[in-house]
Amino acid sequence: MSERPIVVFDVNETLLDLDALLPAFERIFNDPATMRLWFADLVTYSEALTLSGVYVPFTDIGGAVLRMLAATRGITISDADSAELAERFAGMPPHPEVPAALRRLRDHGFRLFTLTNNTPEVSERQLERAGVIDLFERRFSVEETARRHKPAPEVYRSVATALEADPGDICLVACHVWDTIGAVAAGWQAALVLREGNAPLDVGPQPTYVGQNLDAIADRLIERYGDRGPGPV
Repeated sequence: MSERPIVVFDVNETLLDLDALLPAFERIFNDPATMRLWFADLVTYSEALTLSGVYVPFTDIGGAVLRMLAATRGITISDADSAELAERFAGMPPHPEVPAALRRLRDHGFRLFTLTNNTPEVSERQLERAGVIDLFERRFSVEETARRHKPAPEVYRSVATALEADPGDICLVACHVWDTIGAVAAGWQAALVLREGNAPLDVGPQPTYVGQNLDAIADRLIERYGDRGPGPV
């Protein structure tokens, strides 16, 4: 294990607040709880397509899942509905503690990256609007690497290869257990952020760290590694 791991962040929900999407689901479905079902199905079908050997951009899957859920309820999705959801998805704000926690990690010498199922264009818009894009050394998208959605092992291997790093020298930070399972199975360290509605799963590969928010994860990493001199430039 290196003196200080490279830290790679999931983006959707881990750094950015999905609740920004609620008004669209309230208006379209008259049920804001549908948002969580939509996001869970988005992840499920991205994984189903990946297991089937088919790559479809994440945003395209999101639009298709929206129409699928609407069809089960006798609702028609208009172009304006799709455009509103896409705009809200690209403009989700960071969770309140995220900007300061990222800066603390960077100031303690950690190298910061992102890894997302989003397309590069969507990821760039998200992080620019969130005001944190400058804190990351590089942003990885599955579209540019493995063209398979997380948690496919090829995704994590491709990032380790691009970073020229041993898998054990990388730590994924995510609030989704399926993502930490994939990372740990690929030999990475992992930190699970317990965003609302997310909890550990007591079977399978376990995260190295668990914390209620990104501040807690930053505290753990800094406590363990942050006093070991300046990080690599």
